[in-house]
Amino acid sequence: MEKKRLPFTLYRVLAYVTGVFLLLLTFVAMPAKYLIGETARFSLVGAPAGLEQWFGDDSVLMAVVAIPHGYIYMVYVLVVLWLAIDRRWNVGRTVGVALAGTIPFVGMILEHRLTTAEKAAAVSPAEQPREAPAAGA
Repeated sequence: MEKKRLPFTLYRVLAYVTGVFLLLLTFVAMPAKYLIGETARFSLVGAPAGLEQWFGDDSVLMAVVAIPHGYIYMVYVLVVLWLAIDRRWNVGRTVGVALAGTIPFVGMILEHRLTTAEKAAAVSPAEQPREAPAAGA
């Protein structure tokens, strides 16, 4: 793999992995901890019989989803910094891309846009369509 492509490829993979874990955290693990079960802080409904360990304050899902998500996000930020240094991004773009990994779906959408821009920049000038000559020139 080319030296220039490695940080971008890692960024793409980590953007999706971080995004999936963030979605699991936001829509599965956090509701299971705070909304379901007798020991949940804001209990809306009781836990299904026999599955109490998955819900409430002692939810196993937090250890399975939240902790790995935290470590994966730290690696994501390091790869974003590596990519930013490699591509000479300004501070605003770097912080924006790093923070995109904290909002569900935004990291994956931004990854798609950056990939599209990266592919467009990789097209050589000879492959780009030529403009038609101006009339009367």
